[in-house]
Amino acid sequence: MTCLVDFSRASLWISLASITFNPTFWNIAARREYHTHWISALFGGDRRKGCYAIATTIFSLGLIRDALFNAALAEQPTLALLEMPLVKLTAAALFASGMLFVLTSTYALGITGTFLGDYFGILMDERVTSFPFNVLDNPMYVGSTMSFIGASLWHAKPAGLLVSAYVWLVYSVALSYEGPFTTMIYSQRAQKENAKDSAKEINNNKKKKKL
Repeated sequence: MTCLVDFSRASLWISLASITFNPTFWNIAARREYHTHWISALFGGDRRKGCYAIATTIFSLGLIRDALFNAALAEQPTLALLEMPLVKLTAAALFASGMLFVLTSTYALGITGTFLGDYFGILMDERVTSFPFNVLDNPMYVGSTMSFIGASLWHAKPAGLLVSAYVWLVYSVALSYEGPFTTMIYSQRAQKENAKDSAKEINNNKKKKKL
């Protein structure tokens, strides 16, 4: 019986390494930016240019990750059971839905909202609740994972399904760090705004007493 996953292929391990590296990189880089503003400093303190720079980097790393994934799939065994028409339809639906979630979440958040703008001090005015955020809490990560699964089924590669499961595991770990940190950033803004409102109220009361 043919092995469903060929672990001897270097391309498989390189793909897994790329999948691990990307969220690790952007979390470390963004957190350092939040604490030290090192990326913004490279652009003369311009936070927006710094955010665009890391957005370009993350996007480029994503393209490399996808290319490495496809190269790994090409060297992996094919399972005839996954070549049935119904599986192909499921694969196409998963890939299309996944890309829809990724693209619409990017549109809803904008470049700075998508690519860690809050770590640069570029915060959104309010929480986005439109599609796809009214369907999923993390549509970009879910959509990306769905696209990996869809591609794996389309090419009838069991190894791809294994990699897809690893993609979701890596994203889940990343979310466990990103979620609380982002909440902390917005909580600090709320505290500062409340402090300003309190100060204004105190000043207004003083003015009224003088009158």
